Amino acid sequence: MPGMEEQRSRRVAEASRQAEWDRPSFMRELFLGRFRLDLVDPFPLGQGDRREFAGFLEKLRSFLAAKVDPDVIDTEGEYPREVLAGLARLGAFGMKIPREYGGLGFSQVEYNRVMELLGSYDGNITALLSAHQSIGVPQPLKLFGTEAQKKKYLPRCARGAVSAFALTETSVGSDPARLTTTAEPTPDGRFYVLNGEKLWTTNGTIAELFVVMARNPESDAISAFIVEADWPGVSVEHRCRFMGLKALANGQISFHDVRVPRENLIGEEGKGLKIALVTLNTGRLTLPAATAGTAKQCLEIARKWALARVQWGQPVGRHEAITHKLADMAATAFAMESVSDLVSAMADRGGVDIRLEAAAAKEWNTTRGWEVVDDTVQIRGGRGYETESSLAGRGEVGVGVERMMRDSRINRIFEGSSEIMHLFMAREAVDRHLQMAGVLVDPTARPGARLAALPRIAAFYAWWYPTRWLGWGRWPRYGRYGRLAPYLRFVDRAGRKLAREVFHGMVVYRGGLQRKQAFLFRAVDIADELLVITAAAARAHQLSRVGDPAAAGAMELAALACRNSRRTVRRLFRELWHNDDVLKYRVGRQVLDGEHAWLEARIFGLGHTAEELRPVPAVPRRERRERERRAG
Repeated sequence: MPGMEEQRSRRVAEASRQAEWDRPSFMRELFLGRFRLDLVDPFPLGQGDRREFAGFLEKLRSFLAAKVDPDVIDTEGEYPREVLAGLARLGAFGMKIPREYGGLGFSQVEYNRVMELLGSYDGNITALLSAHQSIGVPQPLKLFGTEAQKKKYLPRCARGAVSAFALTETSVGSDPARLTTTAEPTPDGRFYVLNGEKLWTTNGTIAELFVVMARNPESDAISAFIVEADWPGVSVEHRCRFMGLKALANGQISFHDVRVPRENLIGEEGKGLKIALVTLNTGRLTLPAATAGTAKQCLEIARKWALARVQWGQPVGRHEAITHKLADMAATAFAMESVSDLVSAMADRGGVDIRLEAAAAKEWNTTRGWEVVDDTVQIRGGRGYETESSLAGRGEVGVGVERMMRDSRINRIFEGSSEIMHLFMAREAVDRHLQMAGVLVDPTARPGARLAALPRIAAFYAWWYPTRWLGWGRWPRYGRYGRLAPYLRFVDRAGRKLAREVFHGMVVYRGGLQRKQAFLFRAVDIADELLVITAAAARAHQLSRVGDPAAAGAMELAALACRNSRRTVRRLFRELWHNDDVLKYRVGRQVLDGEHAWLEARIFGLGHTAEELRPVPAVPRRERRERERRAG
């Protein structure tokens, strides 16, 4: 049985999740064995750019080319003041803020078009604007803020007041039950007194405004607050530096007896985590768009280099090994853009719940994006590993593939790591089963409650399970999709099979299913790949329907993307039940317990014990000064 601390963490996580499903979701239906193609088809291609948006995009492109040098930003590790000022003049800090509050009022699709452009140019600027608008002050205020809060803060944000989101702590990542930052109401109820520290706060060192998550020390309820950086007690304790994104204004922020007016509470008290999760439903859509831009930029770099570089009498791109890489890169870039465009349009359209689709887009695009960057380095060879300034210094064109690789790695960690995305989607994948039969797998349920639930459970599954075997997913269904129809038939059949396998997992593992992460992660990966097949096929089909000049090429790319995903799905289905999970878990525990420490001989060694590596809270600046004063 899970320990008390683990049970508490699960209770907090359950209380903060969106339990209701009052709108349809493509992926939730897929987990239940229903292929809702009507939620995707026709694919939303858009009707051309609005004049205002097209004008902004052109101005931004010109500004980037003239004023933003990614290599200089990377080398110096700072955002130049003139770049920040120029972005503010363009209105880039207010892209998603409604026009009535001084913003540009862009749709999610338009905003993601900007992020795709930025993702192809500079990761540092992408991270700056994304953290400000997707998870900083503007988005939660748009969704949950009062009119007074919107009038006070949104115009400031639109003019260029940088904002940041502060949740993570030194010992708290994705486990909110361990949150230590507190917000204690004053006796008169007019203020909250904020105390604590936040780690890895993107934009934190230059932010004017924060969204801070803090816990009521009496009720344990977690709430969200707007905090101004210049208030007494707010301090930047440390500027964090990273492998990539060298200019990222990320820091450790402390709050010491900060008096936060009650009117700066966002939404209701105790709803902070739910606010954060709802905000991230659309906030996560930045990364799929940005990584699609990066992938397309990598494709251009790899294509042109494969033509320019000659080995054994012909361009390296003519050799089969490189040709195959280029083909997969192009198909992957097409699929990444298709997924990003689809989910962004869903967010704008409304009427659907995109929490799973947003998580899947974030997870799949960031993973595939990293692979595309890695392939680009491989194709460029030594020049992919060499810095752009070094290349330029010896007379070659400075292409920043090495920088792109360093900047891209964080994408699988930003805004929910790949593992957290899998856990989040896995929980929702079994949600309907937990609603119906959760009492049977709940270790705390009483025998009487389990017995009483049996008739209801039996009645549901007597209908549900047989219908997951029934259904026609063969020819001639989806015939209007032409050469892409077989892939949609595959999604139809695979969706029903996925639902059955998830159910089988619950029957076999029961309450232990939550610990079978390898099983659950494979199920989630299957659903992700089915979304990719659907998005790529639907987009190519719609391009063909409207007579787009790129339709023939899109059909080729979609077919390859679908074949790659179908092959992955078939492998994952096999590995659900035929795998090395037991052996890997046993060996992994042995490694953890030091049984294979003998393997670490002949190396220099870390020089620290596991206990010494344990995260410890930073000492606030004022406390450090006091200690130094006492020490003389």
